[in-house]
Amino acid sequence: MASIAAIYRALYACHGPQRWWPGETDFEIAIGAILTQNVSWANVEKAIRRLKEEGLLNPKALHREPAESLAQLIRPTGYYNQKAKKLRNFLDWFSAYGYSFARLGGIDTGRLRKELLGINGVGPETADSILLYALKRRVFVVDAYTMRIFGRIGVLGGGEGYAETQSLFHRRFAGDVAEYNEYHALIVNHGKSVCKKKPLCAECCLARYCAFTASRRVFLSG
Repeated sequence: MASIAAIYRALYACHGPQRWWPGETDFEIAIGAILTQNVSWANVEKAIRRLKEEGLLNPKALHREPAESLAQLIRPTGYYNQKAKKLRNFLDWFSAYGYSFARLGGIDTGRLRKELLGINGVGPETADSILLYALKRRVFVVDAYTMRIFGRIGVLGGGEGYAETQSLFHRRFAGDVAEYNEYHALIVNHGKSVCKKKPLCAECCLARYCAFTASRRVFLSG
């Protein structure tokens, strides 16, 4: 079985640098991480553009915006009423730190993650996306693509949850913040373009490592 580091190198050689996460400011990145739950990034971009046009992509202005009008502005993201509440919950928490990412920078990662997870509507993937991409913390983001790709390869057995999978990457991939960023982005790219629900195994740069591909070859040859 290939190491997690070898899989990273193969993905990087195949797809190149991803320069992710989208967003011009740390605040925009954090808002995008909340809005992208259960929706494509293209829809999030529409909502972000609307917020910019209304001058609301700064935390104080967004926090003052009534929930009803905020919901309409982010309508392209789906579940917009719930997401408006999630944004306000995040902003309620952020306001206690003066809406300052610099102040958050002095807080231990474990404590900060615990506080983010305590915000209603912020789950592990969203919290870790904020930590990694907005706050530059060495935290690996796990998503459905991670589970699919590494389950097919055989690194995961199929019964692991979020925390166990994240711990595996923390133990076995000694990358820095930039490499953790790059790895997650590469996984998303590969999951969308190659290792789909119906995978394109013939085009896959990970085929030589993959138990799923090997089993398909045996099946087809038989």
